[in-house]
Amino acid sequence: MTISAEKAEIVKRFNENVRGKRTGVMTTNSAHDGQDGHWLEQQMGIKANASNTPDLFGYEMKNQTTSKTTFGDWSADYYIYKDSSNGISRDNFLTIFGKPNPEKGGRCSWSGEPCPKINVTNSFGQTLIVDSANNIHAIYSFSKDTRANKKEIIPLLLQKEDLTLAKWNENSIRVKLENKFNQKGWFKCVKQGGVYIQLAFGNPISFDVWIKWVKTGDVFFDSGMFQGNSRNYSQWRANNTFWDKLICERY
Repeated sequence: MTISAEKAEIVKRFNENVRGKRTGVMTTNSAHDGQDGHWLEQQMGIKANASNTPDLFGYEMKNQTTSKTTFGDWSADYYIYKDSSNGISRDNFLTIFGKPNPEKGGRCSWSGEPCPKINVTNSFGQTLIVDSANNIHAIYSFSKDTRANKKEIIPLLLQKEDLTLAKWNENSIRVKLENKFNQKGWFKCVKQGGVYIQLAFGNPISFDVWIKWVKTGDVFFDSGMFQGNSRNYSQWRANNTFWDKLICERY
């Protein structure tokens, strides 16, 4: 098989610096995943940066994870708490539309159970929809909120149907996704038993293909927003079983 010079260099770096090695970090939680990813970046010669460009020679790199892999941490272009007419702060938003965690002193988060998913309305009255222009909305409907104390939790002004809590504009996500994944493609460093054994490549991914996966639920919103932290942790992910279906070459 004839491969490009860029891909050959990626394979060379993996073979020389990664294959057969283990990081010494067990990737069983997000903190460890971060350490593991930092080690891998160093081995592959990738300098840490915040630019929205592919990691290496036009390819985006993904590391082995336990169950799901991230496309990007993309905050919404609109949040209801940023609209002054609604009269709520970000902290209020998490109290109203999130869930308290007894193990964290009642700290509220927009994650887990209240996090909206496509094609289904959760017990917090929330769902994701993709409109005709391929904008993504997190929607709340008071009538579908099954919480027993919802009338005490939800301000009268927000006791509405189809209320947009957050919105990701089509053009915004298109740029972020295609800058990363629609250049030359992506590759994943695969581990078995904690040891790196394989390099897997996937084709470029366009927004038009990606948004179809959002509509089917193969790509999902995985929010980690919580009180006391200004980061939104708006992850867009897919299960590793789905990513595996996208692999077209293995080395």
